[in-house]
Amino acid sequence: MEVIGLVLASLLAVVVSSFLARATRLPTPLVQMALGALIFQSHLTSAVLDPQVFFLLFLPPLLFLDGWRIPKDALRQDADAILRLALGLVLFTVLGMGLFIHSLIPAIPLGVAFALAAVLSPTDPVAVSSIAAHAPLPKRLMHILQGEALLNDATGLVCMRFAVAAVLAGSFSLPQAVGSFVWVALAGVGIGVGITASIAWLSARTIARFGHDADEQILITLLIPFGVYLLADHLGCSGILAAAAAGITMSFMNVWPWQATTRLRRTAVWDTLQLAANGSVFVLLGEQLPALITAVPRTLQRPAPQAALQLGLWIAAIVVALVALRFVWVWVALALVRLHNPAGTEPPVASGWRMVLVMALAGVRGAVTLAGVFTLPVLLADGSAFPARDLSILLAAGVIVLSLVLAAVALPIALRGHSLPVEPSHQPARDAALLAAAQAAVRAVEGELASPSAGPADARRFERAVQRVLEPYRQRIARHERGAVVPEGAGVSELERGLRLVALRAEREEIRVHGSEYGLDDTVLRNMVSELDHQEARYGE
Repeated sequence: MEVIGLVLASLLAVVVSSFLARATRLPTPLVQMALGALIFQSHLTSAVLDPQVFFLLFLPPLLFLDGWRIPKDALRQDADAILRLALGLVLFTVLGMGLFIHSLIPAIPLGVAFALAAVLSPTDPVAVSSIAAHAPLPKRLMHILQGEALLNDATGLVCMRFAVAAVLAGSFSLPQAVGSFVWVALAGVGIGVGITASIAWLSARTIARFGHDADEQILITLLIPFGVYLLADHLGCSGILAAAAAGITMSFMNVWPWQATTRLRRTAVWDTLQLAANGSVFVLLGEQLPALITAVPRTLQRPAPQAALQLGLWIAAIVVALVALRFVWVWVALALVRLHNPAGTEPPVASGWRMVLVMALAGVRGAVTLAGVFTLPVLLADGSAFPARDLSILLAAGVIVLSLVLAAVALPIALRGHSLPVEPSHQPARDAALLAAAQAAVRAVEGELASPSAGPADARRFERAVQRVLEPYRQRIARHERGAVVPEGAGVSELERGLRLVALRAEREEIRVHGSEYGLDDTVLRNMVSELDHQEARYGE
């Protein structure tokens, strides 16, 4: 009953947090953490956070969905910048922060300091998105941050695994670590891509032969992230990368012949799951904070006021160091881009110090950091206590809270008076795609006109229905106006309803297959397909 109570209380807190965040204009994760702490204080329920269960229940579906929905063109356009942040910056942070934490707090051995630095290195996509809602960022910069957060979890957690192994074994082998890292990363990606592509292919063949079942197809998408995560974890590679790769693969897979209503229902199911899982992560995180705060005097072996002050200073120093390292990395990376391409392509973000500072402040830590630090072993191989484990957990929790607060306060200040770059207009590409879609719809409906199977009276009725259906498309072609003028489904005959479905499906197929040729980016293309899905659902399938 305790677990059920915790789940229900967390979901209620997620609902309440949406109202409170809008009313207070505070970042939603901070509100959810505060509600989680209130749940603990109310003695309504309490639970010990099991990191393995936490990873399995929350991270696979969230990473899968992030990978599925991140724009493909953004990944292609800024792949170099994303990889530099997700790989290079993480390794740079682990090395720099490991040395810094050990020098700041000598009680933390160097190996443990590197492990702590590794779990502090990943940024959190949920927290970044929430912060960005209160301090709007350029779209391209936001896509880079999302791509970084999608991939850097695996890098940080793999680095933590090697650091912990070194502490347990008392030694460290760089060649072995590099080889293990390559296996963990490549095998995780391979499992995510291979399993997802295979399921998509098999599902398409099954639908073609046995028909379409919407609930079954939606359930398959819900099971994929858990399946690839568990398989990758069982084989000793990165389940996190497997889940993210599975989501990215889904965004490229267009072989699932789903109906419009299935796509709409799938979106609704995943939106609800995302809201519940994202919110529950931060509610559970906040639920852990009171117990951690209570343990501060015991962990530091000092009176409460002194212990709290000392811990606060350490946390502040670590957060400042994290921001500084991130600032240096981004600044140097942009300088190298300008050096190698003095007259080449535009850098992924503006090179002024203010936007570099925005990039540094937007590196918010979140749930992966806390769950990762909880996975630190309790005992060494000889049975003695793992050094500085409790202190590491306290520091990680403090860094999460302070990084959220810092970003919420500092990002709007850093962006104040700074005019955001004008986003390129997608209207010409959208108009071109809509024109081509209208032409495809006309061809498809005229093809139906060429083969009426009934007598002359039915043929005349068929032809009149065709003319009514084609009139909006011919108007669009004549005027080159955006949007199809499609009347509502009420009062439409079965014959005309069927023809409208033929036209809408031809439109959608033209946009889906050839949208990129007209210059549509991935987000606009998805929105246009969704609009056609809503129109098709209006007429039934």
